[in-house]
Amino acid sequence: MTPAQGGPRAAVFDLDGTLIDSGPDIAHAVNRSFVAHGLEPADEAVVIGLIGNGAHRLVADLLWRQRIPAAPSDIDVLTAAYLESYADAPVARTTIFPHVAEDLAALRAAGWRLGLCTNKPQALTETVLAKLGLDHLFDAVRGADAVPARKPDPGHLRAVIADLGVREAIYVGDTEVDEATAQAAGMAFRGVGWAAPGRLSQGESRPLSRLSDLLA
Repeated sequence: MTPAQGGPRAAVFDLDGTLIDSGPDIAHAVNRSFVAHGLEPADEAVVIGLIGNGAHRLVADLLWRQRIPAAPSDIDVLTAAYLESYADAPVARTTIFPHVAEDLAALRAAGWRLGLCTNKPQALTETVLAKLGLDHLFDAVRGADAVPARKPDPGHLRAVIADLGVREAIYVGDTEVDEATAQAAGMAFRGVGWAAPGRLSQGESRPLSRLSDLLA
């Protein structure tokens, strides 16, 4: 499904890896929490390759890669420590991908309604958007803890679309999680051309070179 012809045009975006390059800050924060709990830090590239399923899953996946058995309560403790560390300096090395800010502004100027659907916690999402000067560009924002179930549950994306006051939207992302979410919600999906290799299916053959390609 795509935005109805003649109806409100809408796009919903993932955040990390789609609009912003936040991998270095996420990796630093999670490694800082691991070291504080006597664990080995992970290579930054490994951490970045696991981003997309939310904080709890990121911690669990990193523990699995280190072959460290962990009870659910241990994962909860490490996740809380990671998010606390991340909140201390969420945009120290984070950058906005080229042309993203201007293209989002161009979409708004053309009458598009814009939403954000991210597995980052809501308060942290709002902080990051504000610090990067992107917060005014979105009509609806839903983080992982602002919905009953997060991506890839389609209810997450549908909640953002409902907040936008439209029935349909294009979802734009950079990972298999985003792609699966759009598919489950019955919405059109476009991947970004700067997505990491292997994070989108081979069938995703129309990557966006810029977000403004949506205007074509």
